[in-house]
Amino acid sequence: MHDARTSTTLATVAALCLILCGGCPRTVTVANLPPPPVVLPETPDLASLAAAVNRTDAIRELSTNSATLDVLSMTAVPKLTATMHLQRDRNFRLKASVPLIMGSGIDLGSNANEFWFEVPEKMSQTLYYANHEQYASNLDRAILPVDPSWLIDAIGLARLDPSTVIAGPVTRPDGLIEVRNAVQTAAGTYQRVCFIEPSAGYITHLFLYSPDGRLVAKSFASEHEYFDSVNSVLPHRVKIELFPAAEPPLAMQLQVATYSINQLLSGDPQLFTMPATGNRVDLLQMTGLPPSGNYVGTSNSSAWAQPTTTSAGTPSQYSAAAPTGPPLRGIRYE
Repeated sequence: MHDARTSTTLATVAALCLILCGGCPRTVTVANLPPPPVVLPETPDLASLAAAVNRTDAIRELSTNSATLDVLSMTAVPKLTATMHLQRDRNFRLKASVPLIMGSGIDLGSNANEFWFEVPEKMSQTLYYANHEQYASNLDRAILPVDPSWLIDAIGLARLDPSTVIAGPVTRPDGLIEVRNAVQTAAGTYQRVCFIEPSAGYITHLFLYSPDGRLVAKSFASEHEYFDSVNSVLPHRVKIELFPAAEPPLAMQLQVATYSINQLLSGDPQLFTMPATGNRVDLLQMTGLPPSGNYVGTSNSSAWAQPTTTSAGTPSQYSAAAPTGPPLRGIRYE
């Protein structure tokens, strides 16, 4: 059953898992950065697009000690400052807190086997956790609609595998290049749509559709910077939105001031070890949502007032304008 604790905890779980593999950014102005170099021909084919996007394979580690997080769909939550350490493929650790308030922080992490987040509840800490494979096998019932590893893609580390592409590349009316690929999971075949910048070859938008055609997640990355040492482009700002099956959408904005690439800013040998917190909850015990459930809200219930889907969308009905619709319109929340 979808009990009271599941309902009240969903927003916290979803918001914190978004940070789990996404890396947390800090407010930064990047308007004066030079544009990334042109790497694509005027009409790129799939092979050249994949080569450009997959340059981020050179990034094996990513760290920042200067990050902030805005939970856009929870206006009562203040900005959090954070440090983040990421080591591919699944090692991750982030600690975030409200500035100037001690003891109010959250601790999030992942390793090869499991992911977790520790949050303050009342006068103690509670650790939520799950095994990666078991959680992925129950995505149709899970409290979050995506495997948290999808969020690594959203911050600029997505790959484009030509062997999985089922439609595209197609040039959209806004000039971005759209590609659709199949994503095989234990819960069924998902479909991912990505928009690619047509000259510098980095992904700006990601959309993920469930096996039944529902839009379950989307992201918009901006303020990109080129890093010559790894010949790669990373965003300084990322907006992410999730669509749980039976709850309102959840949205976050991540901002990163500076990256340390291929060098972890931590010497902790237990960096990617799950804490031994006594009060803990297995997220698989919270998978009580009906598989076919859908949140029923107003047309403006999304954190982005202009939805990017014209309908629930049938992924096989592909064109440059549907089902993802017009370009994603980010709203200034600051």
